[in-house]
Amino acid sequence: MKQLNVLVLDDEIRMRDEIEEFLSGQQFLVYKAGVPSEAFRVLENTAIDILILDVKLPEMDGIEVLKKVKAEYPELEVIMISGHGDMSTVIDSMRHGAFDYFQKPFRLPEINHAIERTRRFILLSEKLKSTEHKFELVSNEIQNIFGHDLIGKSAAMKNVVELMSRVAMTNTTSVLITGESGTGKELVARGIHLLSARKKQFFYSVNCSAVPETLFESEFFGHKKGAFTDAREDKEGWFEIANNGTLFLDEIGDMPLTQQAKMLRVLEEKKISKLGSRIEVSVDLRVITASNRDLFALSKISKFRPDLYHRLSTFVIEIPPLRERKDDIPPLLEYYIHFFAEQMNKEIKSIDRELIEKLTDYSFPGNVRELRNMVERAIILCDGDSIGWENFRFSIPGSGDEAAGDSIQENNLDLAEIEKSVILKALKQANNNKSKAAELLNITWQSLDRRMGKFGLK
Repeated sequence: MKQLNVLVLDDEIRMRDEIEEFLSGQQFLVYKAGVPSEAFRVLENTAIDILILDVKLPEMDGIEVLKKVKAEYPELEVIMISGHGDMSTVIDSMRHGAFDYFQKPFRLPEINHAIERTRRFILLSEKLKSTEHKFELVSNEIQNIFGHDLIGKSAAMKNVVELMSRVAMTNTTSVLITGESGTGKELVARGIHLLSARKKQFFYSVNCSAVPETLFESEFFGHKKGAFTDAREDKEGWFEIANNGTLFLDEIGDMPLTQQAKMLRVLEEKKISKLGSRIEVSVDLRVITASNRDLFALSKISKFRPDLYHRLSTFVIEIPPLRERKDDIPPLLEYYIHFFAEQMNKEIKSIDRELIEKLTDYSFPGNVRELRNMVERAIILCDGDSIGWENFRFSIPGSGDEAAGDSIQENNLDLAEIEKSVILKALKQANNNKSKAAELLNITWQSLDRRMGKFGLK
């Protein structure tokens, strides 16, 4: 839950400190002031939710402070405290908008209970419950369709789900999904499609890095029979196939510059014309793109068209890497263990605590995809009904019989070095067979070939 900001205005240092110490332990963010002028400076610069206000103060009477606060900050909840509990002061406090009143000495838990009864606290609690409920609905719907736990339990992934559900309510808004390889960008794209009004229409996924530049127009826009030498029949392009639905373009950063202008024109005009035809056909679809590269940075150095970037990034969803959401590792681990155990007709009754601890400490350069592949290998190696570290240790660089130099250190996470290291390991495991290595990495061999060139591995 978002922390509520509480301001304590009391001229007694001991009272301020006691309230601060108690409320800080209850997950409130506490500000303190000894005089009204100091309190109003805090109010000017900080969004305070609750004011705990003493009646007897220097500079200005507490009731006068209450009147001024309610005039300038009508939404602010005020709880009055006083060493003099005469009825007229209580009545004045309530008349001028105080939420509650306590006579000193009081028990500190009573203040906490009063805060929990305020409208601010109730609204925040209801918002949290609504968000949790929405998260469960979205997660369950996606899981029911895919049989796959996309989300995990971390705050970061709950935010991703919230963004998915919001943009799904629109019909044509372009979405750019960013994140490292293996974080689940296509699954997020499918989730948006399935939560939208287009869910009964076609979702078509294209890996841009796998499309040769010479075939770009034919694949995206289609062609008429005879448009070129091998065009033996009419062919629908991907924009037509996904018409009325969703077109997902993965690795959009690999699209050749020469073709990006044509892509932009379609996005702007919502019309295409096939190769060999002058007839324009209208298309109605949502385009979702994804990239593990920084498109904005690429646009600054003329490696990606700035106008296309701004057209694609109307709504951006960033998926954090698994190493930044450690809370998701245990539930994902448990899901994949049961998923692959069922596939292989094995019964896994227990998961060793050491395994969970070691995997939670691991950096996962390959993200969720790496965890998935790791569990699949471990289930193959597991002969009993309990799975532990011994089934996983050979899957992690630096563990088992791996050379120490192959390990990736947590305190030296250079993404380029990680990518190079993972490619080298895949090539070694595949005996330098590029097709098999690409399959292990879950990328196309063309994409692997391009990455190998980038690191001088050819």
